[in-house]
Amino acid sequence: MPDRTARIDRFIRVAGWAGSAVTPLAGDASNRRYLRLRKPGGDRAVLMDAPPGTGEDVRPFLRVARHLAALGFSPPRILAEEADAGLLLLEDLGDALFARVLEEHPAQEPALYAAATDLLASLHAHPPPRDLPAYDPSLMTRLAGLAFDWYAAGIAGSGTDEEKQALTGVLEPLLAQHTNHAQVLVQRDYHAENLIWLPDRAGAARVGLLDFQDAMAGPPGYDLVSLLQDARRDVSPATEQAMLARYIAVTGRDDAAFRAAYHLLGAQRNLRILGVFARLCLRDGKPHYIDLIPRVWALLQRDLDHPRLAPLRAPLARALPQPTSENLTRLKEKCASLPAL
Repeated sequence: MPDRTARIDRFIRVAGWAGSAVTPLAGDASNRRYLRLRKPGGDRAVLMDAPPGTGEDVRPFLRVARHLAALGFSPPRILAEEADAGLLLLEDLGDALFARVLEEHPAQEPALYAAATDLLASLHAHPPPRDLPAYDPSLMTRLAGLAFDWYAAGIAGSGTDEEKQALTGVLEPLLAQHTNHAQVLVQRDYHAENLIWLPDRAGAARVGLLDFQDAMAGPPGYDLVSLLQDARRDVSPATEQAMLARYIAVTGRDDAAFRAAYHLLGAQRNLRILGVFARLCLRDGKPHYIDLIPRVWALLQRDLDHPRLAPLRAPLARALPQPTSENLTRLKEKCASLPAL
């Protein structure tokens, strides 16, 4: 840690921010951390500290940030970089996260979500960068299997290979049928805690973008699901339906086909999140993610109500325990007790 601190100090000094006041910013579920730098004159920037030794790599963030900026969107500008060391100095987009704005001004939900939906429609009119990895049906199916590996196994205390194979045999063909067509840049964590309201800017640039380093090339409905089926806050059903209709109208997509893909991607995403949240508790010692599971479960059940998802209902009903208070307590009691699989 002393060597890391010295390297950070040197990076800040070379970038011209020596003598700045430093305060920590809220992090995320990764090994990255963020520090706000404030010069005596008031200028601000954000330091991303992503140590390569922990598996972090800032180069995907840089690549996607530059792509988004070239299209006129508002990722943080790159002020300085030392990619090999996992250090970036970024434009400070402020504190007006959608989630915070909506806590204080819930009536703004339709306007903010309309801006975020319109950004996706605009972004999806452009091809993704050629070097992005594919978020394809095979990978999506494997990630949905995290619900069995961590959530179901964490509750039951035993393996679920047979149940996971049953899901794979149904889910992957459905994804191939309904989502394996047009490919766009999928940010994968496009939700209210990663979007910043910038009302002084115009058009899609009013939506500041964060946490897109895991972007891939995937189906256009995925980020809309991330936005409207938020694991961390309740989006009103009226807003969800209005934004779904808005996106379909703006992009000219087939209504029935897109809605089927939307709910299928919602089921895949919510299965993955069940597994990720359980893993964050069981492996990484972060029990507060368990408190979010009932919302994710409810979203999953809503997605499964779509007629095209009928083949998924039986295997999931057999294999996934409901998030009762007893089951969630069981997960929390095992917090930080399991190694990586």
